[in-house]
Amino acid sequence: MAEIESDGFDFRVAGKGFIWSYPERRPGQPRVIRTDIAVLFVGDEAEKQALLLGEPEVFFTTPGYDGWPLVMLRLAEVDVERLGELVTDAWRMRAPEALVGGFDEADGPSSTGAEERVLSEGPGRSRRGTPEARTECRHSCRSIPTSNPAISSTPA
Repeated sequence: MAEIESDGFDFRVAGKGFIWSYPERRPGQPRVIRTDIAVLFVGDEAEKQALLLGEPEVFFTTPGYDGWPLVMLRLAEVDVERLGELVTDAWRMRAPEALVGGFDEADGPSSTGAEERVLSEGPGRSRRGTPEARTECRHSCRSIPTSNPAISSTPA
């Protein structure tokens, strides 16, 4: 898999994507990386349909995503708390079971505690010392270890 130069974001755990910039496709033109819209992993078709039908002002899809457990998320339509819940849920579905268990044991999804760990640990250091404890962002982002995937990396 080759990395691409982009102004977008692409968050992964254990090599699996859980939220990334929407690569808008336009006929006959190169893709446009949209940072105002995220592609979010939702696990299965039932969850996808529930989100699409329940909150059409927030979530949508396109024909290119038919059959995939992914929805597009209008970022301006969600507050930070809701975004944190969505990202954490997506991360949980993609992360290895042992990592999810460690996250739950650490202190749960408390953003305050996680922010303090990010500042004290700094980039490149892991509280558990394992590569699995990292949430990765491709492109020109940096990888920051933390127990809260909602704040684990900062888009460039």
